[in-house]
Amino acid sequence: MLNLNKYKVIVYAISKNEEKFVDRWYNSMKEADEIYVLDTGSDDNTITKLKEHGVKVKKEIIKPWRFDVARNKSLEMVPNDTDICICTDLDEVLLPGWRNELEKAWQKSTTRARYNYNWSLDSNNNPLVNFYTDKIHIRNGYKWTHPVHEVLTYKDNTENIITIDNITLNHYPDRTKSRSSYLPLLELSVKENPLDDRNMHYLGREYMYYGQWDKSIKTLKKHLKLKNATWKDERCASMRFISRCYQNLNKTKAARIWLKKAIKEAPYLRDPYVEMAMLEYNQENYKKVEKYCLKALQIRNHQKSYINETFSWDGTIYDLLSISCFYLKKIDYAIYFIDLALDYNPNDERLITNKKIFKEKEEQT
Repeated sequence: MLNLNKYKVIVYAISKNEEKFVDRWYNSMKEADEIYVLDTGSDDNTITKLKEHGVKVKKEIIKPWRFDVARNKSLEMVPNDTDICICTDLDEVLLPGWRNELEKAWQKSTTRARYNYNWSLDSNNNPLVNFYTDKIHIRNGYKWTHPVHEVLTYKDNTENIITIDNITLNHYPDRTKSRSSYLPLLELSVKENPLDDRNMHYLGREYMYYGQWDKSIKTLKKHLKLKNATWKDERCASMRFISRCYQNLNKTKAARIWLKKAIKEAPYLRDPYVEMAMLEYNQENYKKVEKYCLKALQIRNHQKSYINETFSWDGTIYDLLSISCFYLKKIDYAIYFIDLALDYNPNDERLITNKKIFKEKEEQT
C-alpha cells in the first residue's frame, strides 16, 4: 500500500509492569511508523505483550531511579532520521485519527506541538481535568530534565510550538501504583535547582499530600516568593494548598486569609471560591457558602490548566448550595440545586436522602 504520509513519526515510552494496558495503548499508537519502549524492570508480561505487537523493546534498570534519565534513554532508542517523536505512557490513549491531524498541522519549521490532554475522566469518559500538554517534538535538540514531573527542554530559544486542538490524549491512571518515589525525587529536584518555581510548587503540594502541614506551608510560601513564580493559576493553587494545611492545623482564621488571597490572585478561577465555600460549610456559615458558590457559578470558562480541581466542575457546588439553602429556609432552591447535584451523581444515596428530607420539609410548609 502506498504511504502518503509526509513525515516519519515515532512513538516512544517507558514501562514497568503494565501488561493490562499494553493492548489498549498499542491500538491507539499504531498509527505511528514505529513504536519504541524502554522497560525499566517489568516482572509481568509487559515485554512479551509489547513484542507480540511488534513494538521494539529494550530493558534497562535505572539506578538511582529518575524519570528524566529513563525518558532520555527511551528517546535515545528513536532513530535520528525521525521527523516527529511522540512521548506517551502506557496508561494513556491517543484518540483515533491523530496521525492525519498531526500531518496536516506540522510544518518543516515546527519543533514541538501542544494538544489536548484529558488528565482525568469520569465513568462516562467525559473530561474532568483537561489541559494542553506538549510531548510531541522533533527528534534532535530536546532532552528531558528534572528527576520527577520531568519536562522537555530545547537546546536554545528558537522553539516553534504549534497547537493542534484536534489531537486528544486520554489518561487512565493505575490507581494501585505507588507514588512513594515522588517526594524524595522532588526534594532532589529542588536541591538541584532551588530557583525552579514549578518544582518548588510541586514539592509543597507533595508535603501536603503526606500530611506534613508545616513543611508544606513553608515550601509553598517559598514558591510564592520566587521571582519567576508569576503564573497566577499556580500561585493561586499554592495559596489554596496553604489554606488546606492551616485548616488541618485547626487554624481557620489563617486558612480563610489565604483563600481570600487566592481569590484575589486568580478571580477568574472557580477553585478558590469553591474551597472557600467548603471552609464556610465546615464552619456552618451557610450564607457565605451560598455567596461563594454563586460566585463560582458565574465563572463559565473552564481554563485549560493541570491545576483545575474536579470538585469545581462536578456536582459539588450544587450539593453545597442545596444544603446551605435548606438551612437558610430556601426550600425551593434547595430542591432545585439537589436535582442539579443528582444529575451528576444520580445513584448517590446521601443526595437521594437529602432530597427526600427537602421534599418532606416542603410539604410541611
